[in-house]
Formats: sequence, C-alpha cells, structure tokens
Amino acid sequence: MKTVYTVKEAQRSMAQLVKTAESGRMATITRHDKTVAYVLGEEQLTGLLETMEILADPKAMKAIRDAKAGVGKTYSLDDLED
Repeated sequence: MKTVYTVKEAQRSMAQLVKTAESGRMATITRHDKTVAYVLGEEQLTGLLETMEILADPKAMKAIRDAKAGVGKTYSLDDLED
C-alpha cells in the first residue's frame, strides 16, 4: 500500500489515503519533494494526543520517572492477601 503521495496524487486518491490511515499506517503528502502534511487514522491520533497529555502532566511524569527508578513501595502478592 502506497504511503507517500504528492499533493496532486492525494487530491485524486483521498479514498486510498483514508484506507492507509485506517490500516494504522501514516500517509505522507509532499510538494516539490518536501513533506507538507501527514494523514493518520483516528486511533493513531488518539494515541498521540493521550501521550502528549501524559507528557504535559508533571505528576504523571514524576510517577513514571519514580517507577523507572524503582522508587516507591512494592508488595508481594502474599502481603496483599493479608
């Protein structure tokens, strides 16, 4: 499936662009051999927006850094069952 289109090709191939995006692949649109736009599916966009939201949240980022550093209390399954 094609993923790079010129602007003119994109104008003629909108249905194919949408199919590409729906399949989880990003389509690139170029003009004079320079990328000018991307077409991506709803799931990809939602994932990107959620990631940006997490990255913009200082508390979430601290929790991620702490988890990666092993900071915090851990419990065994036996501890949780008591």
